[in-house]
Amino acid sequence: MPSNPPKSSLVVHRINSPNSITTATTASAAANNNHTSTMPPHKQVQKRSPLTSATQVPDAVSRHHTHVVGPNQCCSAVVQQIAAPVSTVWSVVRRFDNPQAYKHFVKSCHVVVGDGDVGTLREVHVISGLPAANSTERLEILDDERHVLSFSVIGGDHRLSNYRSVTTLHPSPSSTGTVVLESYVVDIPPGNTKEDTCVFVDTIVRCNLQSLAQIAENAAGCKRSSS
Repeated sequence: MPSNPPKSSLVVHRINSPNSITTATTASAAANNNHTSTMPPHKQVQKRSPLTSATQVPDAVSRHHTHVVGPNQCCSAVVQQIAAPVSTVWSVVRRFDNPQAYKHFVKSCHVVVGDGDVGTLREVHVISGLPAANSTERLEILDDERHVLSFSVIGGDHRLSNYRSVTTLHPSPSSTGTVVLESYVVDIPPGNTKEDTCVFVDTIVRCNLQSLAQIAENAAGCKRSSS
């Protein structure tokens, strides 16, 4: 192990603990006066958190990463440490109209509805070589005070059906840096396994967050040099 590890480090966490799973109350159960559901356990919609005990985040942050997961969906999360202030990192992440600033798989982005507030729709075109061409995405959460952004994929030519992502930022407890946590839930495409899907999406998210770290740290370094 090198004596001076890089400033940015990344840890991938995947759901694998039954203790993190709680069965959600379904509408049909409520309609039947809370009678026990006859649906098999593996077919029930569940609320899951991809965070493990190794992921130390404030409760106010972790609650944003609890997803409703269907029987043919998977859920995972990626954590990225960034040696830059939250304000610097957030200035990049919050730009729903400009994901290509740090997402290198994005070739172009055009806002088709809205002005950047919740409900805004964007059309994203990705680079060649991926099993996708474009996607239509809706901004679900943009919280400048708590540094939370969430979007969902609602259309397009791709394999990530019913994809929903949540990204949160909070100060690193051990430094002046930032902890970025991005979690998601997505359908498992036909012919793929849960493991295949998580590996594919984790890889994309990991590359995005590593790029975000480099951009934010460079920006923070420039600010320190000019001050």
